[in-house]
Amino acid sequence: MKTALPGCAWRIFSVFLRHKKCYTKHLFANGFPPFIEPLLFLAAIGFGLGKYVDTINGVPYSQYIAPGLLASTAMYTSTFELTYAAYIRMEFEKIYDAILSTPIGIKDAFLGEILWAGAKGFFFSSAVLIVITLFGLVKSPFGLLAPFVGFLTGVSFGSMALVVTSYVKDINNFNFYITGCCTPMFFLSGIIIPLDQLPEGLRVLSFFIPLTHCVNLMRELILGSFHMSGIIDLVWLMLFIPVAVSCAIYRIRKRLIV
Repeated sequence: MKTALPGCAWRIFSVFLRHKKCYTKHLFANGFPPFIEPLLFLAAIGFGLGKYVDTINGVPYSQYIAPGLLASTAMYTSTFELTYAAYIRMEFEKIYDAILSTPIGIKDAFLGEILWAGAKGFFFSSAVLIVITLFGLVKSPFGLLAPFVGFLTGVSFGSMALVVTSYVKDINNFNFYITGCCTPMFFLSGIIIPLDQLPEGLRVLSFFIPLTHCVNLMRELILGSFHMSGIIDLVWLMLFIPVAVSCAIYRIRKRLIV
């Protein structure tokens, strides 16, 4: 009698559970920094530089940049998870060799990876949300929905990171992606500077940056200032994510099979 294979959803979720178990073994070391980093950023930029910056769109500067911290935190944590961490699991620890020796296939394994990246985006953005709430920077009850945008951010940038990982042959080469792509996206997504203050060419470029749409959605939810453009932001992400995930699975399959 043949043994029935686990369903697709369970195969994907088992990879997620594996990462969750490893992560929670050192929960304090892994979970404490997300609460400290936004404190430092708010102190230096929000409250420090904010003393010299007039209100932006009718809100204090610290309140303006706070929502963007949730999105940028989700971006960086998912990016590091599926660049450096995924590369180590692939090349040094041989974790994927062990996973793929089970009924879990390549697609299942890396959909689980992307799901985990999204979950970390949710968790880290939740941590930042707690911090900015304590400082009175959340002005709408809809701010409770912001971590779900963090999940979408994690999925988006986790998928992009996985595409990069599929090409990288040396772990040090990730520096080019982090410095050359993620850092510019941070500054061109409306977190620090309003998009309408950028030169026209950069404003056009910012529209094609996923982080821009995540920041816009975060800001609307946290400040309670909803606009029709928010629908465009959400639709943009809903169209981008399937494409990014499909590209990531296609590229990582080629990497592993070759």
